[in-house]
Amino acid sequence: MTGASPPSAFRLPMRVDAAGLLADLDAVMAQPWYPHANRADYDRDWSVLSLRSLGGNPRRTLSAPVAAEQYADTPILASLANFRAAITAFPMPLRSVRLLRLGAGATIKAHSDHGLGYQDGQVRFHLPIITSPDVDFTVAGRRLDMRPGDVWYADLNQIHSVSNRSTVDRIHLTIDGEVNAWVDRLLREAARDLLSSPTVRADRH
Repeated sequence: MTGASPPSAFRLPMRVDAAGLLADLDAVMAQPWYPHANRADYDRDWSVLSLRSLGGNPRRTLSAPVAAEQYADTPILASLANFRAAITAFPMPLRSVRLLRLGAGATIKAHSDHGLGYQDGQVRFHLPIITSPDVDFTVAGRRLDMRPGDVWYADLNQIHSVSNRSTVDRIHLTIDGEVNAWVDRLLREAARDLLSSPTVRADRH
């Protein structure tokens, strides 16, 4: 994949333990969630629970463009075996790992996250835990069909937005890391399958 950009967003050929992630989520729902710092980019409730952050500080909610060595697990992660197992399935230099909660009726406005893309040496993976068909997650004009147990790559340099029209909070585990040989191979193989098979579930209009 080196030297070329993958498609803007697609489901990866891997699965995670949806029930296990939900159990760990239930265990931390009473923890403090902090409003997402980019307040101009959303309406109503968009909040964060950091599992890995700058210096391991759970109050640090942003994924900053600094070296992976400056990130550390927050104390919250220590007791969450299912989250830890999911994270270890991504053998890359880790940056931020967060739970992102978009409240029922909330909206993330169309925007782009400059510097957060494959060509920048960074990737973000989305692991849906709680979602609904009434959540519209759109990247580069495509509506993504994201379901619990899925793993998705998205190039967030592209314009993207989310509208939660459902009656439940949408919660994703997001894993940010640096591009390495494993990421190259994963994205190359997934993109090849996506482009070669019309039956691959990539989006729903």
